Amino acid sequence: MTSPELDLDHKNLHRDEAETRATLVTVSDYDVTVDLSRAENLDEDTYPVATVIRFDCHVPGTTTFLDSLHAEVHRVVLNGKELPLETAVGAARILLPRLQEHNEVRIESASYFSTSGEGMHRFRDPGDGRVYLYTQYEPADARRVFPNFEQPDLKARFTFHLKGREDWVLASNQDEMSHTIHEGVATVDFAATPPQSTYITTLLAGPYRQWTDRWDGHPQSGADPINLRIFARDSLAEHVDTEEIFAITRSGLDFFHDLFGVAYPWGKYDQAFVPEYNLGAMENPGLVTFTEHYIPTSQATEAQRQARATTIMHEMAHMWFGDLVTMRWWDDLWLKESFADYMGTLAVDRATRFEGAWATFAHRRKAWAYVQDQYSTTHPIVADITDLEAARQNFDGITYAKGASVLKQLVAHVGEDAFNAASRIYFERYRWGNASLDDFLAVLSETSGRPMQDWSRVWLQAAGVTHLSWSEDGTGAVVHQQNPDPRGGEAPQRPHTFRVGRYELDDEGALTRTAQHGYELTVGAAAQPITEVDISAATDRVILLNDDDLSYAVVHLDEDSLAAVLKHPLADPLASATVWASLWNAVRDGRMPAERYLEGVVAVSDELHDVGLHAGVLRQSVTALHRYLPAERRAEWAQRWGAVLLSSLTELGDGSDRQRSAVRTLTLLARGSGVLLDEMEQLASTAREQGWVSAPGLRVDDEVRWAALIALAAQGRVDQARLDTELEVKVDAMTRVWHRTAVSSQPIATVRDAAWHAVLTGIDAEGQTLSNDLLSATAEGVTASRPELISGFEPEFWSSLEKIWTRRSIGIATRTIEGLFPGYHDAEADGVAVAEEHPVVVAGQSWLDEHSQAAHTLRRVIIEELEDLRRAVHAQLMERGASTPAG
Repeated sequence: MTSPELDLDHKNLHRDEAETRATLVTVSDYDVTVDLSRAENLDEDTYPVATVIRFDCHVPGTTTFLDSLHAEVHRVVLNGKELPLETAVGAARILLPRLQEHNEVRIESASYFSTSGEGMHRFRDPGDGRVYLYTQYEPADARRVFPNFEQPDLKARFTFHLKGREDWVLASNQDEMSHTIHEGVATVDFAATPPQSTYITTLLAGPYRQWTDRWDGHPQSGADPINLRIFARDSLAEHVDTEEIFAITRSGLDFFHDLFGVAYPWGKYDQAFVPEYNLGAMENPGLVTFTEHYIPTSQATEAQRQARATTIMHEMAHMWFGDLVTMRWWDDLWLKESFADYMGTLAVDRATRFEGAWATFAHRRKAWAYVQDQYSTTHPIVADITDLEAARQNFDGITYAKGASVLKQLVAHVGEDAFNAASRIYFERYRWGNASLDDFLAVLSETSGRPMQDWSRVWLQAAGVTHLSWSEDGTGAVVHQQNPDPRGGEAPQRPHTFRVGRYELDDEGALTRTAQHGYELTVGAAAQPITEVDISAATDRVILLNDDDLSYAVVHLDEDSLAAVLKHPLADPLASATVWASLWNAVRDGRMPAERYLEGVVAVSDELHDVGLHAGVLRQSVTALHRYLPAERRAEWAQRWGAVLLSSLTELGDGSDRQRSAVRTLTLLARGSGVLLDEMEQLASTAREQGWVSAPGLRVDDEVRWAALIALAAQGRVDQARLDTELEVKVDAMTRVWHRTAVSSQPIATVRDAAWHAVLTGIDAEGQTLSNDLLSATAEGVTASRPELISGFEPEFWSSLEKIWTRRSIGIATRTIEGLFPGYHDAEADGVAVAEEHPVVVAGQSWLDEHSQAAHTLRRVIIEELEDLRRAVHAQLMERGASTPAG
């Protein structure tokens, strides 16, 4: 009989179950054979897997379990005895009873191919029909491929054997040891891995193109030369910039070996760019996987290339932070993700040709953190993760961007030398094992000579964003901090090591720093005098708190500074990024009208020379117009902003990156507002690879053409036949996604009905399961414009939520719910006077009230969507003077 505490059908894994299991077993090694030889037959839903696991039990005679999200289990043999499947195998677990001191379990099973990006993902290239496969496991999807102990602290050695077509690339974490072929099927046996967690094992199979290079090693740390490879789909080969990717990889290996002094421990270094990937990338040691969006088939800007470099460095940092030393449980997810986010930006800043890495971090990554940290669902960086469902949702802006921001503040607090020394000791002390927050803080206390517990308590174990502002007190100025906790009350006062800068207008018309001074706010202090900085009023002067962006805080500008930055650019890219982050937070918080923000964008955007910041501000301008501006002002502003953008295309440089960002913004504006549709038709009709007469030098490639076509489709200017004809010109992974968005965006009730229900059910009109990318593309089309076309589906949306959540994976369920959420942002609808009267807010809050026992993770998605909507409505009403600021 199954023990009642071991629910074999329960797909979730709770922390207390994992802790108990970790006290019972020590895992030695896995031997896993995966047979993908029939994967090209799309009628085959499953593939065979044979798994052998050897482990010790510290309390012989007890029972434990394996995690397994299988299609079928054919046989389980424990210590030579076959177990009865009817009592040993459930939907998500395999029971292992009456354990001995030394154990061996053998499982023969079948696993499902995936189209959701979880487990073994199978993709058919729409261009050439070839099939590609890869795995993605974090945090707990290795169990979708092979049975295992799915928790990060049960590390083991893994030996994989992979079968596939003889002409395929077959790869895994380690080098192949043998390669045999029989009747057209290749079998590759890979070397055993060093001790590692299940979630960073990986497999790759298919007709990938590959390129090779080599890193020369690092004698000071004892690192031997490393073979480097890049993999990508064959149809993407002409677009793979191998020279730049390899150069960044070599620079990163040099940088991290200099920084850490610990040799790269994983042998080879492969990087695979794979289709329909759910993440930016994944740090599988020896075989890192990336979304193939990092291999653009259309013109890529310098900002996009820098983003790819940052991701490459982020994943490389994980080879030490996360792979060599791993958190014990997902509470300490930050011990790898925050560190990798910080280190990735640091490496790009110091070891590559790219400029402005910290400016990009300030404006984009921290913007993500500020949004996440102001939800009532926020959590401390060190979170309380009770189960795997909670772990999945904590791959968020707190764990990544806030954590990295706080680490940047920590380095300023203790000094870079102490921080780097702590990292080296940490790797040596816990290599191949697991560690916790206390372990890292103890090492940092050793190297810095500072007690870290108080710092940790207020920065890592308390939620919420610090707000920094200043005021005059008669003798000078005083900096104030407030720490509202969105969950209620006030978080503790935090220490800040920060700088204050004064900027004045120079002869070139830019605001240039004329003075800067550093300060410290200590633990518990609410104010800090800044008498060393001249705060006197002057025409076009700026006082910038958190100059150089050392700390994590929403910065409030005084009125004189605000007026200056809305008229003139700042010369320093990092200061400019800090200021525009402050302006965007002010719009979201309802402290500055969206119209004033848009006036500033019109005045200054052409003078934002940092490509990433320019693109980000333009993108936010569309959000400000469509979400935070009152509905009755949107049409006028769309016309005005569209005309300014169109004009700027001739001023930003022929073929320049900023010109590219401007045309991307123009197509988004046209999609949602219906402006400049004749210009969209010109773009869509321009011969491929030729320049657009309205913007000399602008290359009208597939991305630009389809962006224009989506705008035209959303406004009813092109029909299905035209879109199908455009797709026939070139069918590949990206054009198929763009085509799906365009088709779904047509303002025809029957089309939106079909698209809405395709997302809801996950099945398209042809009866095919929508892959992760196609599901998101369809949802994007459904909500592209004209919300009245889908408003009638709202009752079905609310009634379907729990069914969606229980019947689909968390990743696909989240895409579905966020994609279909009825969050139209019109405060004028139904005479709304306060946000709580908005009909969607009313319906959503009623659902939450009536479903208090629904899955916590599902409720979190709904709560966050509703809070976004409340903010938008508050901002609109504030502009009419009818409400108070949000949050």
